[in-house]
Amino acid sequence: MASGENWFDFIIIGSGAAGSVLAARLSESADLKIALVEAGSGASDPAIADPLQWPFLQGSAVDWGYRTVPQVHTAGRVHDWPRGRVIGGSTAINAMAHIRGHPADFDAWAAAGCDGWGYRDLLPYFIRSETSAFGPSALHGNQGPLSLIQPDDPHPITRSYMAAGVAAGFAPIPEHNGGQMVGPTVNTLTIRDGRRQTAADAYLTPALGRANLTVLPGHRVAALDFDGRNRCRGVSLAHDGGTRQLQAERGVILAAGTIGSACLLLQAGIGPAQELRDVGIVVRHDLPGVGHNLHDHLLAGGNVYRARRSVPPSRYQHSESLMYLPRMSGDGAKAPELVLACVVLPVVTECFLRPAMGEAYTLMYGFTHPRSRGTIRLASADPGAAPLIDPNYLAEAYDREVYLEALEMARQLGHSDALADWRDSEILPGPARESKADRLMFLQQAAFTHHHPVGTCRMGVDADAVVGPDLRVHGVEGLYVIDASVMPSITTGPVNAAIIAIAERASDLLRGQEPMTSRDAALMEISA
Repeated sequence: MASGENWFDFIIIGSGAAGSVLAARLSESADLKIALVEAGSGASDPAIADPLQWPFLQGSAVDWGYRTVPQVHTAGRVHDWPRGRVIGGSTAINAMAHIRGHPADFDAWAAAGCDGWGYRDLLPYFIRSETSAFGPSALHGNQGPLSLIQPDDPHPITRSYMAAGVAAGFAPIPEHNGGQMVGPTVNTLTIRDGRRQTAADAYLTPALGRANLTVLPGHRVAALDFDGRNRCRGVSLAHDGGTRQLQAERGVILAAGTIGSACLLLQAGIGPAQELRDVGIVVRHDLPGVGHNLHDHLLAGGNVYRARRSVPPSRYQHSESLMYLPRMSGDGAKAPELVLACVVLPVVTECFLRPAMGEAYTLMYGFTHPRSRGTIRLASADPGAAPLIDPNYLAEAYDREVYLEALEMARQLGHSDALADWRDSEILPGPARESKADRLMFLQQAAFTHHHPVGTCRMGVDADAVVGPDLRVHGVEGLYVIDASVMPSITTGPVNAAIIAIAERASDLLRGQEPMTSRDAALMEISA
């Protein structure tokens, strides 16, 4: 067996939600030597820890600063796609909402051939990951790394907004993660002692003292290294103008996210053969699905209201309540198709004039299961070149129709009596946008990402899948992908909680441990 300071059992690329979980869990096994590689630096910016600062971290030094190609169906606009370039990844810049998704989301994965990835398969790992006020129970844990809270004193506008939901006929629910998602409730947040808790804070920091774990911030992957054509044996890293090679005995794990993991595969010559040849990359393995199946949640900025009096600041993170609702058309979907968000700030895109802070609030809105699919491609063989990100927003007619319904639902609640004490007048979209064509044009101008890109290294058993249910890259030895990119289809809510559960379960698979079952979850409850 190989040895030395550059030899490891597993090399993990990326320290975001998945990478932090994997590094912590795998290093629990003292006989495994683990390296965690992160292109960004440590989370030293104090704004990261302040939950109120998350909107202002986008575009900062800890953001990769990705941008999409112009989007045909959103008025030709180029969309910013913030992603965290820092220890903790995007959990260091997100809005901290922790929502598992609907059970039907995961059961659809299993039904498509991804055995072991249904809701009951993942439930023990959701439980293992968390410390929740709802635990210990059959659905929640109280001994996990993630500290979950709910606002105990919601913003007064948030309270009025939830009351509007009740008045519209939707029964309130205690939380989003109890299996039932429809109805008004406050968000579950990854905040501990008033500070943001990143995945790195929760998982990685407690593991840093382990002798078998090496963390390498500020190291960019220059190349995946192979023996012959189909065995990934390690990585070449760029750092401070020099290079370093690491060798992996058991595997290299890509946990660089929906953008990063797909790009690393493509740069290594693993992907659609003709696309690779078009940019001058030698094809190592023709894998058509790499970079495809890209999809993302859209929100809108937004249904904006001028307030009758000064809006006080949030005590939490500005957005204290997501409300998941069924379509007004009653399409019979198991999971809710509409989402609203009460934000006590004015939220608009670059197409509109933003009201001053304290003068307005926003009911953001969106839809949960987009049917439009896009791609991530390489612009050139240069690994430093920005990728071509095309989410293909609103290409499918279904997406446009359900987006219109979400806008109408937001306006219904926004104009309700429950919000009359706060509402002065509607600023956006305003009374001039009454025809369907005008509302569609507004949606094109108001659309922006909910920051949940998934799917570019899709898990599955068909010819276009990139990884199998064991998360190994098809046709390549010693290479895994474990992050949001493997999701076959997006979950109903923010994807971070699901990524953590995926990584939790994957850590057991990689260690050769029998995956936990719902019975194990019940035993966890009893032992607690």
